[in-house]
Amino acid sequence: MSAKSGCCGPGTASLNRNRHLELALAIEPAPRPIRESIHRDLVEVPGGFFDMGARTSTFPGDLDSPRRKVRVSPFLIAATTVTNEDFARFVEHSHYRTVAEREGWSFVFHLLLSNSEQWTQGPVGLPWWRKVNGASWAAPEGPGSDWRDRPDHPAVHICWYDALAYCIWAGVRLPREAEWERAARGGHARRKFPWGNALVHDGRHMMNTWQGAFPVENSGADGYVGTAPVRAYEPNDYGLWNMTGNVWEWVADPFGSLPPQGPLPEIAPPEAGDRRARVQRGGSFLCHISYCDRYHVHSRNRNDPDSSTCNAGFRIGCDAM
Repeated sequence: MSAKSGCCGPGTASLNRNRHLELALAIEPAPRPIRESIHRDLVEVPGGFFDMGARTSTFPGDLDSPRRKVRVSPFLIAATTVTNEDFARFVEHSHYRTVAEREGWSFVFHLLLSNSEQWTQGPVGLPWWRKVNGASWAAPEGPGSDWRDRPDHPAVHICWYDALAYCIWAGVRLPREAEWERAARGGHARRKFPWGNALVHDGRHMMNTWQGAFPVENSGADGYVGTAPVRAYEPNDYGLWNMTGNVWEWVADPFGSLPPQGPLPEIAPPEAGDRRARVQRGGSFLCHISYCDRYHVHSRNRNDPDSSTCNAGFRIGCDAM
């Protein structure tokens, strides 16, 4: 991985993408009892038409407008993002090494580092991101940090290839982007957030985002400065937690315009040579109105499939039985 500028998380320009994809596709599926236990924890979301996207875009390059009626079939989706404990089980059984572990580093937000002055390298124009040797899902802030201190937090430093590997092992898939938005809306139309249109609801913070002056001071008024446990705050009306804020969530789709009105078009399965940028959804604990106002149910971000940061994770899904 080598850094290049990105908005909500730095991208990469890796020379090893083909190899990373090949290793993900080569993962052996987990034993059937493990796969069945993972499936049992998924939540069914009804199919049908819904209003996808925004009326107008805050960031035109995100291509999240205009709003259109998209039809999805019934599907299953996880109530939470994949946790550190979940990912550790995957690694224990599969012996998979993430892209960050293979490359030897990942991007960490500077205020999360106790010794940020040690790590001076980062993307041009994004000085709050630091390239930290040894940072990965298992050591979220690099040497001296440990996922075991936060087993119920989302696994981070996960790139799209890593999420793909987990899904192959678990016998599931990443949600389609339209499925993700359908799920995030919780059965409600034309809301900015799963709970309504106000960022703070009845005086309560409803998600984990940035409060303060980005990128130098975060008050933690919502209870967290970094990631929050995956079941923090309240679920939406489908019983899904943290569909906005906390961590960006990879979905299956390559980045491009939103799907046309009507049924979803097919997505070709990834194969060797597929280097396309992928979509992330939902925003993260670093989103703030002054910088990255992308914490809405319609918000989307693009990033390279081997991009690895401390604010990126994923949740799983599959077709309805």
